[in-house]
Amino acid sequence: MAKDRMDAGRGRSGQQIKQGAKGAPGGKGAHSAGARKAAVRSTDRKPFYLLLGAIALAAVVFIGWQMSQSKSSGVITIDASTPVPEATGYLIGAATAPVEIMEFADFECPACGSFATLTEPDVRKRLVETGQARFRFMDFPLNIHKNTWDASFAAACANEQGKFWEMHDRIFATQDQWNGLVTNKPKATFSRLARELALNEGQWEECYDSQKYKLNIEANRREGERRLVGSTPTFLIGDKLVPGALGYDQVKAYVDSAAAKAALSPVMPLGGDTALKKGPPPPKK
Repeated sequence: MAKDRMDAGRGRSGQQIKQGAKGAPGGKGAHSAGARKAAVRSTDRKPFYLLLGAIALAAVVFIGWQMSQSKSSGVITIDASTPVPEATGYLIGAATAPVEIMEFADFECPACGSFATLTEPDVRKRLVETGQARFRFMDFPLNIHKNTWDASFAAACANEQGKFWEMHDRIFATQDQWNGLVTNKPKATFSRLARELALNEGQWEECYDSQKYKLNIEANRREGERRLVGSTPTFLIGDKLVPGALGYDQVKAYVDSAAAKAALSPVMPLGGDTALKKGPPPPKK
């Protein structure tokens, strides 16, 4: 009987060992289930890794683009002994108009921007287009504005392709996007404006990067100093030098006054023939 019990015990023990071999955690079934879970986890993470890679690539591209953008030219100082061309600025309107409105302005100056966007459209439409006056813009970059020279370069290079005034208007309209308080890389905005105007981008960019018209801008600035301009905007209307962002009615009043004087003593426009008229030579004795 004791032997039977021992045999029975060994039988049960053998069954338990076999069952344990099949159902133990280290068995084939458990291993297969673990592999499936690992595969699921790997599949779940794949979109995350793809997204992470895309973000990293975008960051690299953005950094590269930022590095490729040229920084602001900053404040430019030209030696006073450097010769410059004639200061002519940029004229709109009939050269024969009886009165000239000459504005000395800084593209980054907020008051200049206010005049350009609020008052100047009326001045052009109601005074320039009707032949009562012509309007001349003169660069007068101030040292307190670090991106103003770049703006003048952008406008001068647009003028090279016949679109100064279109660029002038857009530069002032986007002043909040490129001024020195918001960026030290204004070229990105000016390049976009050049594309909007359908300029030859290669020609415009080469002109801008080389500061091709730097001395012309300096000539305009020196003309302002010669006329005792101390702030921007400052207007010369007839013989009146008037500082501040004028309203339309003020401009009109100055134009009317200058026109009345011009009718009595015509004023030679800037850039005109200022040589004294010589009489005939004396007869030979």
